[in-house]
Amino acid sequence: MTTLKTVAVEEASVSAPPSPLSADEFAGLMAPFGPFEPRPLLAVAVSGGADSLALCLLAHHWAQRRGGGVVGLTVDHGLRPEAATEARQVATWLTACGIAHRTLAWRAAAGLRNLQAAARTGRYALLDAWCRDSACLHLLAAHHREDQAETFLLRLARGSGLDGLASMPAERALVHCRLLRPLLPVSHDRLTASLAAQGQAWIEEPSNRDRRYARVRLRCSATLLIREGLTPARLAATAQRLGRARAALEAEVAELLAEAAVLHSAGFARLDAAPFSAAPPEIGLRALARLVTTVGGNIYPPRHERLERLFALLSQGLDSGRTLGGCRFLPKRGTILVCREPSAVAPPSTLAPGASVRWDGRFVARLSTAAPEGLSLGALGNPTEAPPEFKERLAALPGAARPTLPTIRDLAGIVAVPHLHCAKIGREAVAAMIETVAFRPEWSLTASGFTVV
Repeated sequence: MTTLKTVAVEEASVSAPPSPLSADEFAGLMAPFGPFEPRPLLAVAVSGGADSLALCLLAHHWAQRRGGGVVGLTVDHGLRPEAATEARQVATWLTACGIAHRTLAWRAAAGLRNLQAAARTGRYALLDAWCRDSACLHLLAAHHREDQAETFLLRLARGSGLDGLASMPAERALVHCRLLRPLLPVSHDRLTASLAAQGQAWIEEPSNRDRRYARVRLRCSATLLIREGLTPARLAATAQRLGRARAALEAEVAELLAEAAVLHSAGFARLDAAPFSAAPPEIGLRALARLVTTVGGNIYPPRHERLERLFALLSQGLDSGRTLGGCRFLPKRGTILVCREPSAVAPPSTLAPGASVRWDGRFVARLSTAAPEGLSLGALGNPTEAPPEFKERLAALPGAARPTLPTIRDLAGIVAVPHLHCAKIGREAVAAMIETVAFRPEWSLTASGFTVV
């Protein structure tokens, strides 16, 4: 079976095998992400497949030459019985190469509807948390040219706009580190050649042959796509060009949002609709999408059709409330209040002393080691049930935003509402117990990173 991951030789129409990626070539691929700190520490997401294992070995050599180091991070999702064994095998291989390794465990919560999406989100959350705890600024992922081509086609099939068709960016900001993809211009065959040249084995993941997944079914059509000129190289190049266009538009979106949106640290925003109405539709739509993903704590923006309907209403003058992407849009005295939709808020998360937790896709909380057991972080809910001493401060916030305020509880009830600076046990006691409850959505309001004013 021909796949998008085995066509590098066909594209070139030559019989010579693909060449390994050299250390100098890899250094050139890393250069656009610089400058790096002295003795850089790199984390590499490594499953044990050929792509990630090759990246880990290349990154190790690159870091060594600069006096730094690499840690390979393997996430055991627990979705396959052999996953734990594979993680141990990766650890053995990397240790033999002088590379540190850590296995991070993720387990699915009961009742998840989209297990693959949840596992992907959980994986990046674990990797990001490890980078935070280890003061590591850079997380490398092994997505390559064929991955980029497949992503382009999958998003084209879903009717994605420019953002989606630009596919995976080479660099993306996570909460505590930046995600780097240095291998996007490199073919899968060159990565396997790099491993073969070193005599390094790798793991063939069963999911890469499972036709239940759209990406695998797409690979089965590779021969037909190539005959029509849709080679991985050409598709990836198209995505790269669209990425440049996306970057130019993002600069204009940032200007519009800086003028029109004021984001509160409690996770809601006030929007001046006039600049949106005056902006070119493409800029306004993109700004609206970013606002929804930020306030709603989403990874992906709403579908384009729904965005267009809401944008049209905002341009005409919103006269009643609307919802989109887990957000409420409410007209308030000449502005638009954008806040979290109460019915979409995540259930409470348990807070453990000395540990961090991400709640509702928007807030990161961390307790001190001196904090007691039995605390949780969730939404405030009905504001009328808050203790009387909280109500004066609650009155200073918009009524629609109050039910979704992050709130810490114990078994007896509300302990603190951090963004109101209110607590039943005294502010000093809370300060000693809670290190942070901060608004850190999956996506900041602009690519340049401003999240709150």
